[in-house]
Amino acid sequence: MFDWSFTLEILPVLARAAIVTIEATLAGFALAAPLGLVLAILRMVPGPYVAPAVIAVIEFIRSTPLVIQIFYLYFVILPVLHMTPSAFTAGVFALGIHYATYCSEVYRAGLENIPRGQWEASIALNLSTYRTFRDVILPQAIPPVVPALGNYLIALFKETPLLAAISALELMSVAKSIGSDTFRYNEPITLVGVFFLAMSLVSAALVRLVEYRLNRRHR
Repeated sequence: MFDWSFTLEILPVLARAAIVTIEATLAGFALAAPLGLVLAILRMVPGPYVAPAVIAVIEFIRSTPLVIQIFYLYFVILPVLHMTPSAFTAGVFALGIHYATYCSEVYRAGLENIPRGQWEASIALNLSTYRTFRDVILPQAIPPVVPALGNYLIALFKETPLLAAISALELMSVAKSIGSDTFRYNEPITLVGVFFLAMSLVSAALVRLVEYRLNRRHR
């Protein structure tokens, strides 16, 4: 039976853990969004070395499970580099790097959608590569891909329970700890589902708001 008094008792604990989940999501996406743009631009570098190497890295990361990447980063790569960050920090880096590869494909679609004439006009005006991207290409390429980036933000948010694999104290990890201490899993897991549903709906609404404002600005 569902115990409402127990639910109210554990609600503050899970609410604090939900804040950690939100922090992990925002920090991971703050890494994924710019890094994905860098990867997308590097794919456009002419020559036989840079672009193929970047493509290989992107495909490797996208083709391996995120939970394995979290384990490998935390227990293998970082110790080899003599770095000992917290489980939360390592998890954020793993989430950010993983989703940067997906964001890079979104950015690539936006960049490839820019008409060739825009590039040629920038060359004719003697604009540097940096100014071409900053003032001409990116302002046209970014707004159309915001919905897809927003989808990956929500997907990243729903992947944060994987951080429990390295004992990061996010929402799912705390719920499992409550369940193992009290032998009651119904209430904490149900609350986790409610928290994720509510925060996903809020995130989707915010993404639609950003998309609407960008579309109005570029009309």
